[in-house]
Amino acid sequence: MASEPHRNYRPTTAPAGIGPFDLRPLLHGVPLSENGDDEDIQINCVEYLDGNLYVGTTASELLHFFGIPPDPADPNQSPTFILASRLKPASSDAAGAVNGSRPGVQQILLLPRVAKACVLCNSTVSFYSLPELSPVFGTTVRNCNWIGGVDLNEDLTGPGHDRSGSVTILLHLNRKIRVVRIGDDAPRVYRTIDYAGSTLSVRRDSFACVADSRSYALVDIDRQLKIPLMSISSLDDSQSGGPFGQAQNIAGPPDGGLFRSASTASPRPPTDTHGHSRSTSLGDFISRGIQRRQGEAEEPVFQDPDAPTPTRSPAPGEEGPNRTQQNRSPQPRELSAAQAASTNPPGRTMSPARPEPVVLKPLIVSPTTEEFLLVTGTGPLDPGIGMFVNLDGDPTRPTLEFDRYPREIVVDGGSTDLSSSRPSLGDAEEGYVLASMAKELEDGLHNGLEIQRFDVNVGEGEPEKWWLEVENTGSKEVPGNTPIGIRSLLQSEEMNFEQIVQRLCQRRFSPFKGQSATPTISLKSNDSRTALSLQRLTQERELFNHESDDEVLPPDWETNRNKEGEEFVRRLAKTSSRLAVWAGSNIWWAVRNPLLVQLEAALELTASRDRQAESNTHESRLQIFSLLETIKGREPKTELEFMTLGYIKQRASIMLLATFLNSTELPFTEAQTKAMEEHLLGGDLDARVVLSLIPALRNEIIVSRRGIWIYGGIKTVVEEYISREQDGLEGQGVSSLSPSVLQFLRRFLAATRKKKGFGSISDEVFRTVDASLLLVLLELDKETPPGQNGRSGTVRKELYELVDHGVDCFDRAVDLLETYQRLFVLSRLYQHRKMAGEVLATWRRIIEGEEDKGGELGDGEQRIRSYLSNISNQALVQEYAVWLATRNPKLGVQVFADEKGRFPKFEHSQVLALLREEAPDAVAYYLEHLVFGKGNTAYVNELISYYLDIVINDLQSSHDTREMVSASYEAYRALHPPKPTYIRFLSDNAPPNNDVWQSRLRLLQLLSGGHDYNATAIRRMIDDSLATIPQPNSHSDTGPNGVDTLRHQLLVPESIILAGRARQHTDALHLLVHRLGDYDTAVSYCLRGGAALSPGSGARHNKRRDSDSSLPPTYEEQVQLFRSLLHEFLKLEDPEEKVEHTGNLLERFGGWFDILEVLEVIPEDWPVETIAEFLVSGLRRLVAERCEGLVARALSGAENLRVGFEFVEAVTEKGPVVDFGEGGGGMGGGGGDDGEELRGRQEVEGWGEYVQAGGRLGG
Repeated sequence: MASEPHRNYRPTTAPAGIGPFDLRPLLHGVPLSENGDDEDIQINCVEYLDGNLYVGTTASELLHFFGIPPDPADPNQSPTFILASRLKPASSDAAGAVNGSRPGVQQILLLPRVAKACVLCNSTVSFYSLPELSPVFGTTVRNCNWIGGVDLNEDLTGPGHDRSGSVTILLHLNRKIRVVRIGDDAPRVYRTIDYAGSTLSVRRDSFACVADSRSYALVDIDRQLKIPLMSISSLDDSQSGGPFGQAQNIAGPPDGGLFRSASTASPRPPTDTHGHSRSTSLGDFISRGIQRRQGEAEEPVFQDPDAPTPTRSPAPGEEGPNRTQQNRSPQPRELSAAQAASTNPPGRTMSPARPEPVVLKPLIVSPTTEEFLLVTGTGPLDPGIGMFVNLDGDPTRPTLEFDRYPREIVVDGGSTDLSSSRPSLGDAEEGYVLASMAKELEDGLHNGLEIQRFDVNVGEGEPEKWWLEVENTGSKEVPGNTPIGIRSLLQSEEMNFEQIVQRLCQRRFSPFKGQSATPTISLKSNDSRTALSLQRLTQERELFNHESDDEVLPPDWETNRNKEGEEFVRRLAKTSSRLAVWAGSNIWWAVRNPLLVQLEAALELTASRDRQAESNTHESRLQIFSLLETIKGREPKTELEFMTLGYIKQRASIMLLATFLNSTELPFTEAQTKAMEEHLLGGDLDARVVLSLIPALRNEIIVSRRGIWIYGGIKTVVEEYISREQDGLEGQGVSSLSPSVLQFLRRFLAATRKKKGFGSISDEVFRTVDASLLLVLLELDKETPPGQNGRSGTVRKELYELVDHGVDCFDRAVDLLETYQRLFVLSRLYQHRKMAGEVLATWRRIIEGEEDKGGELGDGEQRIRSYLSNISNQALVQEYAVWLATRNPKLGVQVFADEKGRFPKFEHSQVLALLREEAPDAVAYYLEHLVFGKGNTAYVNELISYYLDIVINDLQSSHDTREMVSASYEAYRALHPPKPTYIRFLSDNAPPNNDVWQSRLRLLQLLSGGHDYNATAIRRMIDDSLATIPQPNSHSDTGPNGVDTLRHQLLVPESIILAGRARQHTDALHLLVHRLGDYDTAVSYCLRGGAALSPGSGARHNKRRDSDSSLPPTYEEQVQLFRSLLHEFLKLEDPEEKVEHTGNLLERFGGWFDILEVLEVIPEDWPVETIAEFLVSGLRRLVAERCEGLVARALSGAENLRVGFEFVEAVTEKGPVVDFGEGGGGMGGGGGDDGEELRGRQEVEGWGEYVQAGGRLGG
């Protein structure tokens, strides 16, 4: 069978399943002839109930087949039907009629509620019991045109509304319609309707849509009302002027009692054979139609124009000229068209030029409980129109158009149709009309089914139609010319779609070519760059899996899982059908195609066209995109529909990907590539399946012991693609992929990584995705210039983000980064894992010269120094701080000196010992940190010694250095005052990046900084070290002891500071004046002592000293220092400088000098004007001192007088006091007076002496 869209008919048959319906065998090879020698016998009607199949033939035989259920263990097996009986129902034959002119069995009506069957055979109705078809009631009805009219709103298999359990049917006789109730007893007629010539009816409740040979009408069988609707043929004007759309009373005479036998009920002679032409069965039409040549007008689809004119009982009081016409006898079938025209009564005059009206076969179905579908047309070869009317006769929907007037129509589905043949996954709202017809195609006449929706409003667009043909029937006829019959059966049959089971059942998939079993971990590689590392990694993973995977899989676990999956999908993939289609001797089920079958057939059609063209066409690509867009926003309503949509998305996406990978001549556009990526992601396809299509990345796929489980249909498609690829592609590596494929993988894999955390996706998927994405990014980043940082939107930035956020395939990532020599990226990967040791080791490798093709490290030493501050492992910090100190002492010391680091702090002694052993060059920097940064004076001596070693070693080894030092003294001496201190001068003029000069500056800073150090030991060390240097001829100095020293010649500021610290002020002043010419500092030295040599000493005078040398000198010491400075000034060689500086010194600081001493040392040949200011100020000072002495003496005398006067006043106020000794009071009583007199005399004498002495008490 074939099904394809109606718009594009092709002579070749389209793939099955592309439309909404498909044909599945019900029974093939029906034995229509008892002896098998009559090939003209055709099937007229089919019915089915409880596994019993009833077939009526044109040979007036009723075949009963009994169905044997299939083996439950074999889901692919169908029921087997065996012939149970061959029955010849009672019939009335016209005199002289032959078998070919009889319609045979016209209608089979099953009534399971009462276990009865009604069979219409050659206009005779017989009654039988179910299911064995034994005759019952002993009654037949002759001259019956149609039997049916069962209420479609009732379930015939249930109890129904009638309490008696009977079923109401309609018997269409020549002149009446009888409403009959059939139960366990004999049939009873409880109502008769006057409706002549009716040939077909469909009933809903009490409303029946009835047709005669020319028109349709609605009949209310309870109220005996009729509403004429329309003519069957639009060209038929025989009913013009009739009361269409108006209700008419059609009540007949009351009938009751038992239904009489045919012999008494029908006294009229048997009807002619042409009366059987109004049967809805196709038997008589097929029997005559098969003898026609191909392309001839199809007579079976309409009734003979010579058929009897329908008669009816007129309404009460109705009169008219048509009464005679309605009661006339039917004309013989053999009359010619001219003879038939001549028999028309005078009341029906026609224009001689008007063509004979064509009488079409009436077609009625009921799609819903409130609607009937009627078909009208103009001729059998012309299009037919389907009109929907409700129970009131009003149109309800837009009309349907059939390409030709159908032979038969059936409806399936709809919102309220409980008898649809829809599958369990289908949409319950879909309603279809299936019409049997013949169609002229390019290769001739084809019989088939035209299928279209009736429950959608297509608007102004062309309605979508499908064409369904049967496959070869095995007869001698051409399959397309075999007439097709179709009928809606009483009972549906449940069946499975094994195609869906095979497509949607999960199967274990192996992504490797030629490998049936999936390995636990697959890391095979033919890439020479990674072969060794992959081998090592494989061994490590095998060891890990052996130790960690405790799950033991049973031997038949895969088989059991397959069975469970099949059972699950099979429960969902069940469908039912009640539509039977027959052609020749074969019968099929018309099964509603599931969505999966329809969509997959469209994909298969596209794939087959590509295979025929041997290339991937642009049209096929667009068709796949269009199909995906149609289901993109569709919301699944069942579980199976959800699986179906996912499967179709995956399969279509796989087809697109295969096309994309092979489209070299017609590459995908950017929009198409992004759409493909979106569909791949939306289909939730395992990313490993996508990668399996790319040989260069297939080696990155990781599979657990349970393997990869995907839809069986996807597995088949992917394995077929892999099997067709050339050998050796896996060894080409990712570098063989085109840029477009790499960019696609970059985006697809990055989007897949965002699904991390979904419980439905296994860890192996993300391990595979991470490894593949890293490999792709590394390949793309090869084009990035070395040293470029990762800017936003670049491949390098994405590479950084990948490793910074961590990858699940850590070991594989390490191996790939090592292979591509991307050590800096590797260090970032270690940083995410907080593997500080590996991070530092990787940076160390780069710094020590190992190639890093990215070149992103930059200042590696500074990066290590910063990183060490952020880790807490003290041992690791110590290791790399020492390593860093050997390369860059300053940075190494910064690590040990870092107080904000997270690691535990080191002891100073521990660091010094470590640096002395591992990095001697860094010791000084650490000592500087301790002394200058921390103020730790315990290491001052050691630091000074270190600086001295540097300075002295340079002086010993370099004559240029000695000359430069001497030149600096000369340059400083040449400066005009005011001039900076020598230390400032030296700092401003030090050569850049000269460690010796910087060390000397640090040395001077330490010596003058007031720190505690052993000045004597330092002087001795300097003298001993400089003893080996040959003394220069010039600038020889003799120390206080008359000894010339190089220390005084080369290290002048150091010698000055050390002399001041040793309180050798004369030496210090001598060097300041004669070696440096720093007269201002010399004067300051006299005032402040050694503190004048220390810059900023005013803020540091409170620090503890090793002696009192830096304390401010006393006045007497200042006098002595100025006296020494005067002598040094007088020793200056330049007379002008001597006079100038001596005069300034005496003028500014004359208060510290004695005039007589100055006059003794001043040369006699100096004019008085030189020291005139000093002398004037000195004399003025002497006079002022003498005057101040006189004033002070006078003030003292006045004070003595005041004190003496106060004393006399106090003595006078107290008076004399007489003190008698012991026993003095007993000597005549006068001893007391004598004693007081004596004491008073003595006090007076003492006062006189005081006055005589000038009042100076105490001398």
